[in-house]
Amino acid sequence: MSSASSVTAASSSSLLIPKPSQKFSKFQSCPSFPPSAPPCYRVMCRSESLQYASSSPDLKFALHDVLDSSGIDTSHAREARKGFVTEIQKLSDIERETSISINKCVDLGRAALYISAEDDSLISHSSVPLPVDAFLERLDDLSMGYCSHYNSSSRSSRGNFLESIEKYLYVKKGFRRSRAKNQAEPRALYLHSVLTHRSGSAVMLVLIHTEILKMLRLWGLLDFDVEIFFPHDLHGLPRAYDKQKSKDTDQPHIMTVQMLLEEILRNLKDAFWPFQHDHPDSLFLRAAHAANFIDKSSGTQESGYQLASAKAARHRLERGVWTSVRFGDMRRALSACERLILLKTDPKEMRDYSILLYHCGLYDQALKYLKLYQDTKSYFSESQSTNSISTLEDDAVQKFIVRLKLIAMEEGWSQPSYVRNFLGNSSEPW
Repeated sequence: MSSASSVTAASSSSLLIPKPSQKFSKFQSCPSFPPSAPPCYRVMCRSESLQYASSSPDLKFALHDVLDSSGIDTSHAREARKGFVTEIQKLSDIERETSISINKCVDLGRAALYISAEDDSLISHSSVPLPVDAFLERLDDLSMGYCSHYNSSSRSSRGNFLESIEKYLYVKKGFRRSRAKNQAEPRALYLHSVLTHRSGSAVMLVLIHTEILKMLRLWGLLDFDVEIFFPHDLHGLPRAYDKQKSKDTDQPHIMTVQMLLEEILRNLKDAFWPFQHDHPDSLFLRAAHAANFIDKSSGTQESGYQLASAKAARHRLERGVWTSVRFGDMRRALSACERLILLKTDPKEMRDYSILLYHCGLYDQALKYLKLYQDTKSYFSESQSTNSISTLEDDAVQKFIVRLKLIAMEEGWSQPSYVRNFLGNSSEPW
């Protein structure tokens, strides 16, 4: 956050921002609001995915260690991961389920930039880390830039005020929504790229919009309760609305802190999953299909293109090719899985991580995480729905664990020789 003098310098003649007595932060008091702030309502979206959080053991992940053993320096990636963990450790179960509009414990912008910094280090092998603080300043500059756009007519009503923020963000600054959720446009999924190119996914635009509102509230310009509408379609833009005028239909579009972080990471996981075809509703089944864990006589119809894609994906992994345009990126898929596990979301993340480790030839780690998945999913046994996809997944898990146990019985079952090439090849640029 910029100093008080820079805040004053950025203000226009039509707007005077009170000069604070000392340098302030967006996240001073946690969890209470400043005395001057209006009362806010805490939005709770109960999720049973947090039940197993307290019982999860300390986990040791494979990605950074394997890269280090391949001669790839992961010091910047490790620092970024450490920063991400520091942010999410501030979350209590209650704060996880708090609306992002009133979150005051976690710097979501910083957490998102740590995600960017880790993945940038993994694929660029740069000798310098991504400048997280510089991009945070750019995010702050967006909020301060609204001051010159602000005028008295914007305060004529709450609706006009919120509309003026939307016009500033989407018209004056030119931010737009990218509909790509795959590797064809990965920069739409990273906050630092969205701030640079002004084109991003819906969740990135929600995050930017939320950060602007937080700064305006801190400066005393926003003195009523606001929520952010998260669009679930492919075209809508996130928008702010007066909470007093909210409708029941708005409830599914309210994002909590946990939901926002999950959405960011799941977008990355979906985009960079190494198996991009077959079973559109389940990433796990795509990887299981490539590993022959799915009964071909299940009655599902497969096109020649799907069969060829699955076969080609498996062949690339066997040859040590870890990434291919439009066919995923194993490093970033693993990284997304590891952070989702740290976020303590759905235990299925451990299952998905396990099958990626299997495809990397890391069989002992794969077995460890598959057992953890089986141990923790008992918390969800009563609430889990049964459908055709979940039945296929359960069958594939059983075949998966049998194969891992058979491998464990053989001698020399540790990682094969191609793992070094698999995670050590030169990457392609973003």
